[in-house]
Amino acid sequence: MSDEDRGEPRTGGGEPNADDTPWWSRPAGDAWDTPAYAAVSGPQSPAQPAPADETRPVFATGGAPAYGSTSPWDPPFDPQHTSRIDTVGRDSADRRRVGLAGLLALAVLVALLAGGLGGAGGYLLARHNADDGVTVKGASLGAEPARSVQRPADSVAGVAARVLPSVVQIKVVTSNGAATGSGFVVDASGFIVTNNHVVADADSSGVTVSFADGTKVKARIVGTSPSYDLAVLKVAGKKLTPLPLGNSDSVVVGDPVIAIGSPLGLSGTVTSGIVSAKDRPVTAGDSGGSDSSYINAVQTDAAINPGNSGGPLVNLSGEVVGVNSAIATVGGSITGQSGNIGVGFAIPINQARRTVEQLIRTGQAQHPIIGASLDGSYDGEGARIATDSSAGGNPPLVAGGPADKAGLQPGDVVVAVDGKPVADASELIVAIRARAPGDTVALTVQRAGHSRTFQVTLGSSKG
Repeated sequence: MSDEDRGEPRTGGGEPNADDTPWWSRPAGDAWDTPAYAAVSGPQSPAQPAPADETRPVFATGGAPAYGSTSPWDPPFDPQHTSRIDTVGRDSADRRRVGLAGLLALAVLVALLAGGLGGAGGYLLARHNADDGVTVKGASLGAEPARSVQRPADSVAGVAARVLPSVVQIKVVTSNGAATGSGFVVDASGFIVTNNHVVADADSSGVTVSFADGTKVKARIVGTSPSYDLAVLKVAGKKLTPLPLGNSDSVVVGDPVIAIGSPLGLSGTVTSGIVSAKDRPVTAGDSGGSDSSYINAVQTDAAINPGNSGGPLVNLSGEVVGVNSAIATVGGSITGQSGNIGVGFAIPINQARRTVEQLIRTGQAQHPIIGASLDGSYDGEGARIATDSSAGGNPPLVAGGPADKAGLQPGDVVVAVDGKPVADASELIVAIRARAPGDTVALTVQRAGHSRTFQVTLGSSKG
């Protein structure tokens, strides 16, 4: 573009006429003559000069050049470069701020695009399953922690680890089919304790004992005690580790205990709980029958089910404090054939120790007696001595027996043993069998409306 085309002064010596005066040096006109935006409303060809009478746009403030104007200090106006022209009339500083905002907006846009691309890439790595689940190749939840199976010796796990090798599952073949129970080793030579009701009906096929290591051996029955629901078995040819026996008299209500056995045939089952009560009178089996067991039991809420019978109840020192024997049913009966409701009973180990020793030594057990028959039809408080011979022909008092010698008479009602009240005949039998033959007990009786106390030295009977 020539200088003439730009509208600049001619050189060559003469004064320029009015039409030759550059448009940027002419006096400012009326701002309303031509709108400012009209100067840039359309492109102009650089090859054609603007008409001589064209009014160049300026703002109403005199002397200040309009946007898009040129001056001796500004670059010449070039309609092909519109970057200096702001359609909303911002000044240069505003345009610089707009440029910075634009850069920030561009950075945000780039970040959003990068995030979107990353999400899309992650999605492409995922594969949708038919059930609308999503699986990700190479997914990892990290390495597993270091393996550790060590537990404190007095924890349930620590006690179980020590006791389980000495607990066995017992399988018995009977005329009615197979039966299972539990037992535990009490002597390194091969003696095993269980319940009488576990092995009482065993046939000639005998008894099979299974150990924690999977070994199975035949066992023979050494002796049984229906009165205490205890039995002793003997196995040979295997090195055994006996369990230590504790002191059930030292157990208190609330002590933690662990029951181990084979409930429902599930060998090596461990359950835990507390001692719920002590000296709980329990009659197992048919009340009054020849196989009835009278137990002054330790009650526990450790889960006990059929198959636990004969297994150990141990404390947190791993000592046996009871032999699991019976559970209560919802109907209130005591049986070994119902499911757990959190009320189980174990023979105190102090009682079991005496009976087991007798069975190992002689094959028979002795239990204490007072030498009297009790009236089963009496429903008052206490236990009444029969007034006549029982249906089996037994007299009310055995002549020369412990009760007879002490001065008791037919019809006396025993209401306490050593000062502890008894509610019925079963509780009296349980209280007597918790002692040993030869012990002396104080029996408080009601006779003709008067209370008297007699000292009775207990006799013994086999069973």
